[in-house]
Amino acid sequence: MKLIVNIPAYNEENDIGLTIQKIKKSFDLDFYSKLGSQITEKIIQVVDDGSSDNTAAVAKSAGADIVVSYKPNRRLAYSFKRAVESCLENDADLMVNIDADGQFNPDDIPKLLTPILEGHYDMVIANRFSHLTAKDIPWVRSFLNRFAASVVGFFLNYKTDDLTCGFRAHNRETLLRFNLTNVNFTYTQETIIDAIGKNLKLKWVPIQVTYFANREPKITKSIWKFVNNGFKIIIKAVRDVRPMKFFGIPALFLILISVGFFLYFMGLYFQDFKITPHRNYLFTAITLLLVGIQFLVFALIADMVKSNRNLTEEQMYLFKSEKYKK
Repeated sequence: MKLIVNIPAYNEENDIGLTIQKIKKSFDLDFYSKLGSQITEKIIQVVDDGSSDNTAAVAKSAGADIVVSYKPNRRLAYSFKRAVESCLENDADLMVNIDADGQFNPDDIPKLLTPILEGHYDMVIANRFSHLTAKDIPWVRSFLNRFAASVVGFFLNYKTDDLTCGFRAHNRETLLRFNLTNVNFTYTQETIIDAIGKNLKLKWVPIQVTYFANREPKITKSIWKFVNNGFKIIIKAVRDVRPMKFFGIPALFLILISVGFFLYFMGLYFQDFKITPHRNYLFTAITLLLVGIQFLVFALIADMVKSNRNLTEEQMYLFKSEKYKK
């Protein structure tokens, strides 16, 4: 089996070399002589996302086996898309994604690989919000991540722990199944939702991570912009994966409320048999009923779109399986 450890990097010339050295050192862990002995080839890949510094040159001199470099900077989602394509082109059986700045410990890579090598899971994500509490993480990011994970878990009926952690492992089946259409922001939430929607098996593994005091966000400088972009991605992804639930729950809620207003109107009507004094309740009931029915129609249409999209994605999967046939 071939393992590719992928490092997305943007202006990381100060940290990328040390990160690569740590990854190389982690390959000497006992894990690779036991369960990890299935891995016969270990490769380090760096995707230089249009850096304006010497990230690519430093990565090569530090021992990176593959360096994918392009201009201009196209942000993290596009970087991940290129990483997946490169891994498939280079016949990877496993891909681990880890940050370039050293915030994650490469010695934790075996924790992510073990569930996959045992054959139980397709994708394993590091969980920063378990009993191993992330050190110095901004409380706003911690709260928002936990909240988003709970909302997504509810809609997908799948326990999710950490939606935005980029430290994760994938088997080849997962890489082939990904259809990475969002290349404008980040991939972290969307790929998790997409994988769950395709019935891939996901697992979250607790890891310890430390946030550096001087660490600058690479995705967004503003927490509110991060929330806005992340919210839009999650809404669109959940809408596409669980359309009946996404539109059906509001439809059911509105219809039940409309029935409540109508019953209240009828109770008032039968007291004096007059409509005019209570017509606002009747109009409210009718309006809510019509909007609820409209949401129900949306649910049925979206479900049909989902069926067609599933057929298209299956064709894409077969095409990629043939294109990247080992």
